[in-house]
Amino acid sequence: MTAPILEVRVMDGVCRLTLNRPEKRNALNGELIAALAKALDRASLDEAVHVVAITGAGGDFCAGGDLAELERTFDQGHAANVADAMTLGNLFIQMRSHPKPIVALVQGRALAGGCGLATACDLVVAHRDAELGYPEVDIGFVPAMVMAILRRKVTESVAFELVTTGERITAERAERIGLVNRVLDAGDFEKGASRFLETLARKPASALELSKGLLYELDQADFEADIRKGAEVNAIARRSDACRAGVSRFLGRSRG
Repeated sequence: MTAPILEVRVMDGVCRLTLNRPEKRNALNGELIAALAKALDRASLDEAVHVVAITGAGGDFCAGGDLAELERTFDQGHAANVADAMTLGNLFIQMRSHPKPIVALVQGRALAGGCGLATACDLVVAHRDAELGYPEVDIGFVPAMVMAILRRKVTESVAFELVTTGERITAERAERIGLVNRVLDAGDFEKGASRFLETLARKPASALELSKGLLYELDQADFEADIRKGAEVNAIARRSDACRAGVSRFLGRSRG
């Protein structure tokens, strides 16, 4: 039997969604994004779920988008590329409007779209050895879909530095700049993360929902417009010569 691309487990008020493509370092593709969207829909209606956690199988949280899938979109028209980019954009909007807190549990690498997914969560708990970053610039691409969220979590100049240098940063630095909420030591990561989730899940569900709803409702209209602007830039970037060459070069190395 083929393992599901997304594992879903509900226990003690926590719905754990585990990205299950360890052989691809849990790279995001259309199927995985659709599975996340479906699972989040179900969790939003499940009264037994107070908190949602997203984690990755194997050694990494998520090392980015599936570049082989991205490469197949290069010859599509602009409108088709915007629609494709909005697949991830709509997931980010769904996560922000989801009634329950969503927590990323980050081990190993959370890079490019994977760092975007973690950033789109309400809270991020990271392993001390985790590595985070937006290295899209190195292949001529742009982390456009996450910018609407990133600029709300860190200062403008820090956001600019992260997306233009592509630097991979430690969990400690990510915590200092506001990208990560808690950093846990290696020996305490699983237990510490579980304690954090269980403590949050014990809070009154109505208070959690009202707090999250009010916090994000204050700028929701601008947020959704910013995501759509990001999709436009994403579509332009993926059709550039630099991006085509960068993705081809990266895939050539990984296939070689």
